[in-house]
Amino acid sequence: MKKQAVSSVFLILLCIIYIFASVEAQTCRPSGTIRGKNPPPGQCNTENDSDCCKDGKLYTTYICSPPVLSHTKATLTLNSFQAGGDGGGPSECDNQYHSDDDPVVALSTGWFNNKSRCLKYINVYGNGRSVRAKVVDECDSTMGCDSDHDYQPPCPNNIVDASKAVWKALGVPESDWGGMDIYWSDTN
Repeated sequence: MKKQAVSSVFLILLCIIYIFASVEAQTCRPSGTIRGKNPPPGQCNTENDSDCCKDGKLYTTYICSPPVLSHTKATLTLNSFQAGGDGGGPSECDNQYHSDDDPVVALSTGWFNNKSRCLKYINVYGNGRSVRAKVVDECDSTMGCDSDHDYQPPCPNNIVDASKAVWKALGVPESDWGGMDIYWSDTN
């Protein structure tokens, strides 16, 4: 009887260790850093309060994002996908620009998942509302501070970078656009 109780306790401890190890394995850790450099004059578009890289500052990079759940927590940021906007070049998924009046988003590198979500829709939940938005671009978490990235820092690993149409559909006052905790999910 005593051996059975000891082996039961041992088995429970092993299960607990396994669960914690599984959760730990899903944690997204930084993959490195890049050193910022000041952009050439007039080369960093600060539309939508975008940041420009600063000379000598270290920026964290990621090749992963937090695990995708049925409702994944993220930070919603504002981006222009139009030509000349702060999003830089054409969208990664279709090599096109998109109107700020269309509900489109860019996802952090890990969630973008090597283009696997390209031109698919996600639901964005925030401010007591939801909106369906098309994934058209990557918010690059691996690189930045160069002309390809409009001299902006790498994205954090938990970003849904959204057009004005997404913010409007969520009913967020323009004065509050910029950074907001939201949830998102893949659509079926």
